[in-house]
Amino acid sequence: MQRWYGKLLGFIAGWLLLRHPAGGVIGAIIGHAFDAGWLAPRRYKDHQVFGLGPEATREEIDQAYRRLISQYHPDRVAGAAPELRAQAEARAAELNAAYDRLRRDRDGRKTRR
Repeated sequence: MQRWYGKLLGFIAGWLLLRHPAGGVIGAIIGHAFDAGWLAPRRYKDHQVFGLGPEATREEIDQAYRRLISQYHPDRVAGAAPELRAQAEARAAELNAAYDRLRRDRDGRKTRR
């Protein structure tokens, strides 16, 4: 479902704060950025890598990771064309990075190496 209320609230707030119609347009643009998820925290984007929502449980994340990494693992496409191998390696790297960030966040270790 597409969110719409950020645009409306941004328009109203921009108009009221700047007291000009251009403020409404600026507010609507900022509201659109919120609605589209451009300003969403990274952890929500990490869930989207696995095709899950932010309310996903540990088990669902682990299951999605295992399913996708087995599909895109570079060893699995070793005999494929070089372009497909490069795409699989990039996707596997993306999956591993997102899974590591989610695991680090859920375990409480938010320090970087």
